This record gives sequence, C-alpha cells and structure tokens, in this order.
Amino acid sequence: MTGGHLFWIASRASGTLALLTSSVAVAVGLLQSLRVLRRRGGDLRTLHEALSIATLAAIVFHAGVLLGDGFMKPNLADLTIPFVSSYQRGWTTLGIVSGWALIVLGLSYYARARIGVARWRQLHRFTALAWIGGLAHSLGEGSDAGQVWFLIATAVVVAPAIALLLWRHLPRLELKERTS
Repeated sequence: MTGGHLFWIASRASGTLALLTSSVAVAVGLLQSLRVLRRRGGDLRTLHEALSIATLAAIVFHAGVLLGDGFMKPNLADLTIPFVSSYQRGWTTLGIVSGWALIVLGLSYYARARIGVARWRQLHRFTALAWIGGLAHSLGEGSDAGQVWFLIATAVVVAPAIALLLWRHLPRLELKERTS
C-alpha cells in the first residue's frame, strides 16, 4: 500500500465516520426536541454534544487527510473553498458547503448566550439541511456509495433520523394546510 493510498483510505474511513456520527447526532437531537421524551425526563444533551464534536473532528480529518492523496493531489483551497476543485465539482462543493455549515452550526452551540437562545434554535434547525447535504455528498461522490456494506450502514443510521425529521416537521405542514 503506497502512502498516497493510505491517505485515501483514511479519508474514506473518516468520511464514513462523519456520516454515521452526524446521522446519529441528528437523530438524538430530534429525539431530544420531541415532547414525548421531555415528559419521560430523558436528557440526551451530553450524548448529542459528544456525537456532534466527533462529527466535526471527522469532517476536519476527512478533508485534511486528502492533502496527502496521490490521485487527486488537492491543495487546501480545493478542500475548503466551494467550486475551486475540479474533481467532481458539484459533489465536492456540496460536501464543502455542508461541512462548513455543520462546523459553524455545531460550534454555534457555544455562542448561544451571545446570540440568544431563541435565535440559536432557529439557526440550529438548518443543521438538518447541512446533514442532508453531507448525505448527498456521500452518496454522490463517495467511493463506497455503491457498496452494500456502506448502504446498509448508512440506512441503519439515516432512516431513523429521516423518520424523526419527518415526524417533527410534517405535523406543522398539515397544520398550515388546514389553516389555509
């Protein structure tokens, strides 16, 4: 195994880890926000925070380790600035934008007191959109996207998060339709 290949493998592994941890973090965050869980006294904040930090670390490692990839040979701008990379430009840009969004939205938790809790909650709702962008990046550009193991692992963590996201937002859509 060449050194360049090792960087590619490490990027694949950390990208997969970022997808899995972000999916579980989204599901835990949505569980936390549901009234059913609140009535039972469940507090998943520590787990949600740990998963979120693990996701951010995996995203940074996923991009950073690609600097050593011998096939793509990207530079820092290719990995951090949307539309700069010539490698699968659309999927790469989606990954970069989603990655930055998850980083900013995740770290905004530590600025809640400064920006106000209500404003932070509104901002934090965009996390689901950034997560969906990361999921699309994984399925569109990921070298493992067609592998059965990857699709099963992804489905196991993505399906509950999608179901909870729909559960949280569909009643609001139905309510709006009734009042129109």
